[in-house]
Amino acid sequence: MSIQGILIAALIVGAIGLFIGLFLGIAGIKFKVEVDPKEEAVLATLPGNNCGGCGFAGCSGLAAAIAKGEAAVNACPVGGEEVGDKIAEIMGVTAESAEPMVAYVHCQGDCEKAKVDYDYVGAEDCRMMSFVPNGGPKACNSGCLGYGTCVKVCPFDAIHIVNGVAVVDKSACKACGKCVAICPKGIISMVPKKATTMVACSSTDKGPVAMKACSVACIGCGICVKNCAAGAIKVENFHAVIDYEKCTSCGACVEKCPKKAIISQ
Repeated sequence: MSIQGILIAALIVGAIGLFIGLFLGIAGIKFKVEVDPKEEAVLATLPGNNCGGCGFAGCSGLAAAIAKGEAAVNACPVGGEEVGDKIAEIMGVTAESAEPMVAYVHCQGDCEKAKVDYDYVGAEDCRMMSFVPNGGPKACNSGCLGYGTCVKVCPFDAIHIVNGVAVVDKSACKACGKCVAICPKGIISMVPKKATTMVACSSTDKGPVAMKACSVACIGCGICVKNCAAGAIKVENFHAVIDYEKCTSCGACVEKCPKKAIISQ
């Protein structure tokens, strides 16, 4: 190829490149999406875990909602009060105090306390147990299955399987709610971090059936209700439930529970 041909080819390629550059530049200006400076500042303040615990699709979704006034400034469960105060300053508002929460597994039916109907060999995923007899090998159909599906989704390494039961590390839990959402038995809930009295059972079976399945099962006897001076505990569907807005952590229910299904921690 002659030098003249090379120069012509180079000019053509350069002209095409220049045209594309100008086109993209104009398109970028024309279709530019304006971002609220407050939204950017809020996003920079959020921890960036994108855990979804706030109810939005990641930190960017929450930042946009806060900037529009559609979400509370302290809606991030991971950032807690510190991040909430910083965002409140950005938005020029006062952050309302929020009760710190943590996840809790309402079950203590470990390998010694809970009876087993059969030996299971297969995929170690709690969600798969709906396809096996009686929803899993444990005699209690409401108990923790212990296969660690909650452990796998926790982004903070705050939950572990201990002797066949999931246990939450309160100091590491950020209340993102992923374990609550994925537990097929629905036995994990959010409780106040300061709470010390827990119903460590999720069984809704009648007393005789519950006792056969687990030595520490709640039998719905109502003794806890009778001994709670604050009226903070009731029995629903053969199962004790604590109202933490009323609970004073006096420990009367823990002391009187005949099956030790209510514990202090």
